[in-house]
Amino acid sequence: MTQDTVRAVVRGVGHYLPARVVPNSEFEKTLDTTDEWIKARSGIERRNFAAEGETTSQMAAAAAKNALKMAGLEASDIDALIVATSTPDLTFPSAATMVQAALGMKSGFAFDIQAVCAGFVFALANANALVISGQAERVLVIGAETFSRIMDWTDRGTCVLFGDGAGALIIERSTGDGTKADRGILATDLNSDGSYRDILYVDGGVNAPGAGKLRMEGKEVFRHAVEKLAATAHTAMAKCDVTADDVAWVVPHQANLRIIKATATKMGLPMERVVVTVPDHGNTSAASIPLALSVGVERGQIKAGDLLVTEAIGGGLAWGSVVLRW
Repeated sequence: MTQDTVRAVVRGVGHYLPARVVPNSEFEKTLDTTDEWIKARSGIERRNFAAEGETTSQMAAAAAKNALKMAGLEASDIDALIVATSTPDLTFPSAATMVQAALGMKSGFAFDIQAVCAGFVFALANANALVISGQAERVLVIGAETFSRIMDWTDRGTCVLFGDGAGALIIERSTGDGTKADRGILATDLNSDGSYRDILYVDGGVNAPGAGKLRMEGKEVFRHAVEKLAATAHTAMAKCDVTADDVAWVVPHQANLRIIKATATKMGLPMERVVVTVPDHGNTSAASIPLALSVGVERGQIKAGDLLVTEAIGGGLAWGSVVLRW
């Protein structure tokens, strides 16, 4: 590699959570469940639900504004905007174009990416490609979801796991030495296998009756998650020649505390080096990694120069990882 290796470096991060906080105890009123059962099964203690009329694009725009503020940038400084979501406001137009309008962006381009819980990783990998190829200097990447709108409130195995929210990350073109010491995105790894569709899906859509509800075979998802998350993380780390010893923080998809712990063990990393937000937010699908990144910065955990590994898996199945230096 040469002295002028193009890197996509993080310029800013931000998040948004809806005002309504729903503790586990609220589910005890309508379901055969308890706070203890939910915590033991998932590690989740509370989550946020969007207010009536509050949409995915509105939450995405709020997170984006916070990221722009942290970066000291205006919407006009952004060349491309990507929203990762499985719960857009409408079938079309994209949530991203709605966010573009909400931010007052009159130039650039915007589009959605749908890879369910792996959506942000897929969006970040694509944003990185836009920067490296020269199609965009600066990209705003957002994960936003209103999963509360696709829950079956009679299914205690799923409806207690998910929450709503949004997180945003701004990356911009920079140059590095082409080594693993560079700031920015160092490696990405994306995967999918459509043969596993039936273990995690929504039973509705444009060609089905109604918007549908989320359906999941929890044990099967858990088994695939631990194996595939550790594998994709190791693949991405090998691409940029880093080891577990180099990693300051793993920022995983916040689906389930047991999955997070089992994956960290497989990666050879202690939980002290894992950013965990799932007790407070539940599984916010594509929003969970950018939300965790923003909270990790807010807590003072993630600092400039830290090497991070993010990994996620979602319906599809789709899974992947990104290695970046903050």
